[in-house]
Amino acid sequence: MNKVEFSPSLMTMDLDKFKEQITFLNNRVDSYHVDIMDGHYVPNITLSPWFIDEVRKISKLPISAHLMVTNPSFWVEQLIDMRCEWICMHAEVLDGLAFRLIDQIHDAGLRAGIVLNPETPIEAIFPYIDIVDKITIMTIDPGFAGQRFIDSTLDKIVDLRKLREKQGYGYVIEMDGSSNRKSFKKIDAAGPDIYIVGRSGLFGLDENIEKSWEIMNRDYEEMTGKVISYS
Repeated sequence: MNKVEFSPSLMTMDLDKFKEQITFLNNRVDSYHVDIMDGHYVPNITLSPWFIDEVRKISKLPISAHLMVTNPSFWVEQLIDMRCEWICMHAEVLDGLAFRLIDQIHDAGLRAGIVLNPETPIEAIFPYIDIVDKITIMTIDPGFAGQRFIDSTLDKIVDLRKLREKQGYGYVIEMDGSSNRKSFKKIDAAGPDIYIVGRSGLFGLDENIEKSWEIMNRDYEEMTGKVISYS
């Protein structure tokens, strides 16, 4: 990828200002990140597929669904029916399912992503790494926003970049968790293609989304020496 992309995590937005925030971000970000949690894989329940339809009423940007669920097959079928552009599944629940679900997503003309928890090595997905479209590295434990950043996870991003270059793989690399002023510099050094930004990096910086975006831009530029390129 030629530029870093930013994908706001809508789980952390102010739902009272849903339309205002989405409308403002539509011309500034590259996609939206929607967390779907079932209360079993992680001890939390958040957004569900219906939320994607609500976003689409006021946005044409691609949507990436992050499935933190114990039964990915059930949710993948729903998201395919909804034509969700990216469907991302945790490697930890894919034993015996990976090839079938990835093929199912691809057969529908959509893109398949794999998510790795902090303690899951990239070797866990080597059997099917050549057919995935995106690999998301969790830089915090999944399930809740606002956790501490786990620095060692960045090594996986570096390794995935080297492997992609060596083998000619087509996946993009995404990081998810505590992307903010404190971590921008070290994330930039690792070099993911997509930053997921949530409350600490965007929505919680100010009550006004325009001001929050300005602060995030300034933080990113000051920490990395780079300017965010709008979509």
